[in-house]
Amino acid sequence: MAKISASIITIGDELLIGQVVDTNSAWMAQELNKTGIWVKRRVAVGDDWNSIWQALDEESRESQVILITGGLGPTADDITKDLLCKYFDGKLVVDEAALANVRHIFERILKRPMIERNLKQAEVPDVCTVIQNKRGTAPGMWFEKNEKIFVSMPGVPYEMKGMMEEVIGRLATRFVLPYIAHRTLLTAGVGESFLAEHILEYENALPENVRLAYLPNYGMVRLRLTATGNEKDATDSLLEEKFNELKQMVSEWIVADTDIPIGQAVGNLLKKTGKTVSTAESCTGGYIAHLITSIQGSSNYFKGSIVSYSNETKVNLLHVNETTLATIGAVSEETVRQMIQGALIVLRTDLAVATSGIMGPDGGSEDKPVGTVWIAVGDRSKIVSRKFYFRFNRERNIELTATNALNMLRQFIAGT
Repeated sequence: MAKISASIITIGDELLIGQVVDTNSAWMAQELNKTGIWVKRRVAVGDDWNSIWQALDEESRESQVILITGGLGPTADDITKDLLCKYFDGKLVVDEAALANVRHIFERILKRPMIERNLKQAEVPDVCTVIQNKRGTAPGMWFEKNEKIFVSMPGVPYEMKGMMEEVIGRLATRFVLPYIAHRTLLTAGVGESFLAEHILEYENALPENVRLAYLPNYGMVRLRLTATGNEKDATDSLLEEKFNELKQMVSEWIVADTDIPIGQAVGNLLKKTGKTVSTAESCTGGYIAHLITSIQGSSNYFKGSIVSYSNETKVNLLHVNETTLATIGAVSEETVRQMIQGALIVLRTDLAVATSGIMGPDGGSEDKPVGTVWIAVGDRSKIVSRKFYFRFNRERNIELTATNALNMLRQFIAGT
């Protein structure tokens, strides 16, 4: 079975200067991969005629499918539609369905009059197949040239995602695609290099159609197995066999055997045990609470947080001993343990997590350099505390602290 490859072109000056982060191509690549289409290249270009034209030429030599986002808005810098019209030797015409959609949005939803610039969004090259935009005003456009498929969609992620379902459906009927399956597990407490060495023989012995990927992030490593085949049942069976072997080899570090964030893994444990949790956060500033509450249904087990950033708040709300703060300091084992005790009483939960540290870039000392962090987790009968040293910038130190705090909470609940 021939491999079908795709290129993704994202258009906009804002992408090149970093004003807007390109999330479109990452999301599109994931969706294409699920369908069995291999993303060969991802290219970002500015709002420049020659650059876009060159990108179309180059990517059409590399891939059978070229997906384009951006440059379809109503302003002068949105040149993609005019360029595609010329590139495919067409002329602009009004698509009546697109025009009706634009009128509906302005008259019924926005309740304001249209101007000529808005009406022009219903114009499309007469050589394309129109993909109607159910979430906005700019229609998508499907072109075919020299046995290559080009699809142009809006750069607004919400609108693009609405169109991709139809685009992928059309691609799936056009090509005979392989079946691709993934299984992912999440590990913590072990580095990527050590993991790679630990499972080296296993990785080397994998069949040709099964690949292993290492995805490290903030003190955790995801291991993803990908299997490709022509038959779904046989591919799934092989993948499950190899995934079970992998789980056995890394069992002591597994957080979850599905592709979920650690906040969800902790949430699943809390729901299973019927326990509630609260956070008492100093250096993380509520970030642990954010990770917990980003999971749907977290209100069933998360009761609240006290962001005790100042010593005064630690004393007044969490009842941390003033003498402890004066003699040992906020960044200490004694302080985070007292923060746990205070949170359990004030927020009335079964479990609590506490953090106190120096995130940087300033504030460190010889005894407590930047990156020094104390984390504690516990209940009314037991508290576990641990000291960490993180060596990165402020943002990453906060994220590492939060991730390690959640992993300590997971271990505490699981009794490991």
